[in-house]
Amino acid sequence: MGNDRFGAFLKETMASNNIDTSGLVFSKSVNTTLAFVHLDANGDRSFSFYRKPGADMTLTSKELDLDLIDNAKIFHFGSVSMSDEPSRSATIKAASHAKGKGITVSYDPNLRIPLWDDLDEAHKFILKGMEYATLLKISEEELVFITGESNLEKGSLMLYEKYGISLILITLGRKGSFCRLGKHSQHSYTYDINAIDTTGAGDAFLGGILYKLLERNCKISELTPEDTTSFMDFANASGSLTTLKKGAIPALPNLDEIKRCINSVPKLINK
Repeated sequence: MGNDRFGAFLKETMASNNIDTSGLVFSKSVNTTLAFVHLDANGDRSFSFYRKPGADMTLTSKELDLDLIDNAKIFHFGSVSMSDEPSRSATIKAASHAKGKGITVSYDPNLRIPLWDDLDEAHKFILKGMEYATLLKISEEELVFITGESNLEKGSLMLYEKYGISLILITLGRKGSFCRLGKHSQHSYTYDINAIDTTGAGDAFLGGILYKLLERNCKISELTPEDTTSFMDFANASGSLTTLKKGAIPALPNLDEIKRCINSVPKLINK
């Protein structure tokens, strides 16, 4: 992040949410990247960025704290940090290191088209990230971009067979979510709520999945279809509740709210 007020604000925000900030690196020469969220009448969001360059792009492999990765149960990364150098090489080195240590690697390509100069390059490096993933979370649109396939069964099977990704999750907005655990696949309906801002819903969904994995000591190899049904219900509730408030971090639900949603809110079936 940049050594500016925005960088300081982000650090303070993370610390206030009990997030360890010891791994943060501050650039003295480049400012913090800014992302602006635009909402339509349905609460669906789009992004624009101030990032030419942004401090996140300048992270180098030498600045990585590999001890943080060595002590992690899950390593998570996305493709935003692979959209330019030197952060691209740093991201790939970190993901490769985590995989080499046998750590569960979570990957959310999280395609942001305005951040890439070339979509062919975006496709190339998003696929590169697949090589390290134990768990993959993508949207329906990202499935089409990555595989050229809109059919959830076929597209997810392509990724499983080519990269051997143990758990593949596809978020479908109001249609719920899709999961592939090896050869098994299933669809899960989400909850009937009135969304006002979808920012952060996919991140909250994946956060729910990772929380449940941590409860199981991250043993994806031991999961059953019944487990993934429970995981998806929990993640769908987490993602749905996030859309009830504006913003990303302030909208994240707590554990009690997620449990109440699962137990009391009807699902969006055939709507």
